[in-house]
Amino acid sequence: MSEVRVAGVGLTPFGNSPERTGRDLFAEATIAAFEDASVPREDIEEVLYGNFMGEIAEHQGHQGPLMADAAGVDAPATRYEAACASSATAVRDAVARIRSGQADVLLVGGAERMSNLGTGGATEALAIAADDLWEVRAGMTFPAAYALMAEAYFETYGGDSEDLAHVAVKNHANAVENDYAQYQREITVEDVLEAPRVATPLGLYDSCPISDGASALVLVSESYADRKGLDASVAITGSGQGGDRMALQDRETMARTPAASEASEKAYDDAGIGPEEVGVAEVHDCFTIAEVLAIEAIGLASEGEGIAAAREGRTTVEGEVPVNLSGGLKAKGHPVGATGVSQLAELTKLLRGDHPHGDRVEDADVGVAHNAGGTVASAVVHVLEVVA
Repeated sequence: MSEVRVAGVGLTPFGNSPERTGRDLFAEATIAAFEDASVPREDIEEVLYGNFMGEIAEHQGHQGPLMADAAGVDAPATRYEAACASSATAVRDAVARIRSGQADVLLVGGAERMSNLGTGGATEALAIAADDLWEVRAGMTFPAAYALMAEAYFETYGGDSEDLAHVAVKNHANAVENDYAQYQREITVEDVLEAPRVATPLGLYDSCPISDGASALVLVSESYADRKGLDASVAITGSGQGGDRMALQDRETMARTPAASEASEKAYDDAGIGPEEVGVAEVHDCFTIAEVLAIEAIGLASEGEGIAAAREGRTTVEGEVPVNLSGGLKAKGHPVGATGVSQLAELTKLLRGDHPHGDRVEDADVGVAHNAGGTVASAVVHVLEVVA
């Protein structure tokens, strides 16, 4: 089985760019990825591309070949859709193809154009990742859904809005040095608690922004990296995916995310490690409660203890396992189709040491990325390790 190496990563700044098309954004990310990888475009065998709302935001389906063309690549291309976990799902397939020997060099990425829809339009577009018959038609939006999950967590394990505020404060502080982040400014606990409520108990600063952006990875086999003399010291050693019932009402509990637990167990088993070996993590914090649920699901906090992790400093840049040093979805931004690959790009740079926070985790050689779709009806987890 061939080892999967990350040869290069590329990102656009995440933010509000309503005038830019998805293909424009993806082209920029791929230019950066190819420059970072020192891999010629003609060596790419396939393009695997994540996108969620292209038909709505750009009236554009069949985006695979369109994005291959934008990247300057002449190769078969496929679009992947799993709501907010779209590009991580593409990575999972890419890992399987390289490991099996079906491919040596793949371009994997994602992009989303959202701000051109406006707040109302983007909220409506995002909502279709929920159950239309039993949730969307009843008026459910994702802020409301995660508010229900937060209330269920508080009722089951304790905690309150102030605990969640520490998650937002931490991630905004992490984003200050990240040139790709949408919000490069610090906030206080008071800012979070005094902000307008979006869906009680969640307020404006508990929520990720509407974002435009793109991300890309050049993934290669170990044998290709050796033949070409590439500096590809980070490998994807574990990959796992989990699922759950679509509608919240059909689940056993709203205070846990079993899909993410399943995905992480598979990823850790695949990599041959345990969560105690993880030195840094990027998790799906579309809302502050989502980070709490995520770190418990992937084994970085015990059940019921994730709520206090940020407040106690366990997940800060100086903590036991820093979480979301990029700023997370909360402050870096969340262009849905780009997010999963963006997490892997950030982790790769952290593990290589060329990230703004690289010196803070210089002893870390294992990272984990957690990407969720909807209210975690889909979840994908990847393990990255320094191997050379």
